[in-house]
Amino acid sequence: MSNLFTPFVLKDVRLKNRIGVSPMCQYSAKEGMPNEWHSSHLGSLAIGGSGLVVVEATAVTPEGRITPADTGLWNDDQAEAFTPIARMIKGIGAVPGIQLAHAGRKASANRPWMGDDHLPVDHPEAWEPIAPSPHPFGGNLWRAPREMTLEDIRRVQEGFVSAAKRALEAGFEWLVLHFAHGYLGQSFFSPLANHRSDEYGGSFENRCRFLLETLQAVRKVWPERLPLTARLGVIDYVEGEQPMEESIELVRRLKAGGVDLVDVSMGFNTPDVSRVPWKEHAFLGPIAERVRKEADLPVATSWNIRDARLTNELIQQERVDLVFLAKALLSDPHWPYHAARTLREGYPQGVLPVQYAYWLKREAQMQEGD
Repeated sequence: MSNLFTPFVLKDVRLKNRIGVSPMCQYSAKEGMPNEWHSSHLGSLAIGGSGLVVVEATAVTPEGRITPADTGLWNDDQAEAFTPIARMIKGIGAVPGIQLAHAGRKASANRPWMGDDHLPVDHPEAWEPIAPSPHPFGGNLWRAPREMTLEDIRRVQEGFVSAAKRALEAGFEWLVLHFAHGYLGQSFFSPLANHRSDEYGGSFENRCRFLLETLQAVRKVWPERLPLTARLGVIDYVEGEQPMEESIELVRRLKAGGVDLVDVSMGFNTPDVSRVPWKEHAFLGPIAERVRKEADLPVATSWNIRDARLTNELIQQERVDLVFLAKALLSDPHWPYHAARTLREGYPQGVLPVQYAYWLKREAQMQEGD
């Protein structure tokens, strides 16, 4: 029976366990360049024992950043800066992954600890966001984006392709297309954000078009031997969202287009999150399980995953194939080790580097009187 500490194989990539580091924005880059902070942050998470470490949402074009301090992969210098980071993650024993993103109408925002809104129009770091429709994310705090032209759509899709090539050159082995959280791909799919009247808006077929075209373009340049995955917002918990049946049908089409796994997440297409069951452990687990069964595709999920026993049950009961942790790993990068001890798994292979495992085993033996 599978559990958190059984390997997971997808294409030619083998994860040592079912625990992934969810991409977590650090808002600490300059001109898209990762730096010492990113190296230290990601290195500590890899040392912590997770099988997969995914780098934060990385913009495929300059205007695709959430904030001026996001990482990017729109030029070769950025790819060169990411290369030692990918090599380090793999050298420690985890699989290096990266999430490619475009923030859409949520771009040109403040660093979150400086204010949960857009930068003022006259701010020296601000720029004009673009989106499927010229409607702001919510209220007067957010700047209205410019509606994308067909030329804009092609340019952004080319940005995803170029970034995927650079990710491969930098040594990443797991690619995530960010189609969730109210960013560009998600906002094309959601009727809450997409009010276009052309071939990219209106019907389900049209709202899927940007995502499927982008996938098709990336699929041509990303090797078949390596996982190509997507993070998709399948639910918003608000009225007017796409029906779950549409989300599942989109997953089926993503599978047909070459996606190997979907990380089931939320839409965040509006500021209203009052109906989200935040307090429930792994509250997206049942939804992810439904997607897995009805789309016949491996799935992962995240959000409020902390309890080791309940998380292990998600894998044992074959509800999901992987779990992604975020804030739990920020507070405890060694969550996998502590989970293994809680589950009486001993010292699963690779959950600790030998430099740590030797001393902790010695300590355990001393406490047991051996």
